[in-house]
Amino acid sequence: MADELDALLEALELKDERRTGWVLRGIDAPESVAAHTWGVATLCLYYADRADGVDRDRAVSMALLHDLGEARIGDIATRAEDDNQRVDGDEKVARERDAIVDLLEPFDGDDEFRSLWEAYEARETPTARFVKDMDLIDNCLQALKYERGERYDETERNEAFDEYENLDEFFATAAPRLRTPVGERLFEAIKTRYEREIDRECQL
Repeated sequence: MADELDALLEALELKDERRTGWVLRGIDAPESVAAHTWGVATLCLYYADRADGVDRDRAVSMALLHDLGEARIGDIATRAEDDNQRVDGDEKVARERDAIVDLLEPFDGDDEFRSLWEAYEARETPTARFVKDMDLIDNCLQALKYERGERYDETERNEAFDEYENLDEFFATAAPRLRTPVGERLFEAIKTRYEREIDRECQL
């Protein structure tokens, strides 16, 4: 039981770990990784039945686990441009895998939870591809929410704004990575609302 409590307490770090992408842009009171995880799981709950070959329960479970490793390694933001990443993608996955193994060990005697995380990372099943799309869609929804709430100062420029205006980079990051029709439909609907807010076409 002591090992379980230690793992739970470390997992709770997700409630305080701020999402790096929003921090870089000076968003006022940015969401935590735990809040993002809830958003992805909720999207999976609502939209799984609209995606071909997706198991809703497996999708929600996968969503709940997908960023658990960040409780230990922190949130490493994905940038739109591949040559602008702060940490190599393979290195990021390796760090997360090591953290996941430790954090799940007290609860995962048959490796069921770890296999869910591995499936998510591999993106070889309809469910895993759907969950990744919902991960990207949650980012776009959050960008729309922050834009509508005017949660950042456009005059406070920093390197995060070098390539993209407003919060366009979150849409530019998502667009080429979407792999399901439901993800693409949600993306277009959210982008249209966002473009209405910024009164111009989103830069992708």
